[in-house]
Amino acid sequence: MFKTKTIHQVKTWLSEQTQVTQEILDALLSDSRVGVRKLAESYIREQKRREKELARLELMWKYEQVGWQKGYQVIAGIDEAGRGPLAGPVVAAAVVLPEDFDVTGLNDSKQLTRSERDELKVRIEEQAISIGVGMVDVEYIDRYNILQATYHAMRLAISKLSIQPDYLLVDAVRIPKIHLPQEGIIKGDQLSHSIAAASIIAKTARDEWMLQAAQKYPYYGFEKHMGYGTPEHLAALMKWGVSPIHRRSFAPIKELLEKEREQTRQVGS
Repeated sequence: MFKTKTIHQVKTWLSEQTQVTQEILDALLSDSRVGVRKLAESYIREQKRREKELARLELMWKYEQVGWQKGYQVIAGIDEAGRGPLAGPVVAAAVVLPEDFDVTGLNDSKQLTRSERDELKVRIEEQAISIGVGMVDVEYIDRYNILQATYHAMRLAISKLSIQPDYLLVDAVRIPKIHLPQEGIIKGDQLSHSIAAASIIAKTARDEWMLQAAQKYPYYGFEKHMGYGTPEHLAALMKWGVSPIHRRSFAPIKELLEKEREQTRQVGS
């Protein structure tokens, strides 16, 4: 069958197939031409990669399926973005997905590129049953601490859902002051589609906020590091000082402000 085909023709044929029998693969693997054998090996590797990805995606419905089997009908995934940065708000998202949601490529937002997150964001916004986003500013963070601010952002996100959930899947934590059944899942953004979708919505919403902040405060490079404590960000802080959107309760900022106050006292004494 393939003896009369060129290597390019074999490559084109393989690219057009959704499934190739083992008999055909064996024939390609025993072909006298190295190029044909390599094409067969590449095809087999790609099929294994796809099978592994499909298995991963199927497994990520586990927690939702358990909830549905228990009788819960509206399951919301909850996740946050921005607990670690030195500047900007902490953002949480709550997402309710339909059972037939197209999960292709869905994963923890930290494991995706910006373009992949943006593409998935569009799909989530188009297909999700409901989405809620909660954003808590630096004043709240500095007053109550980042953990309490994160909980508050999560509660806000849940309150903004257009449909009341009856079960919550939360990344890593359990949310206090919420009178709904909930399950905190360690690395939930890698184990639950609902939480992964929430992580993407939270991350993209926060990034959009930081990009706008970068225009208002152009000296800090927020558009590059999104407020995280990179060497570039720390250098800008030393040069330009603390902006209104920096978290004054966080160690590098707090230390810088204390140093500035000490210098002021020394000048005045």
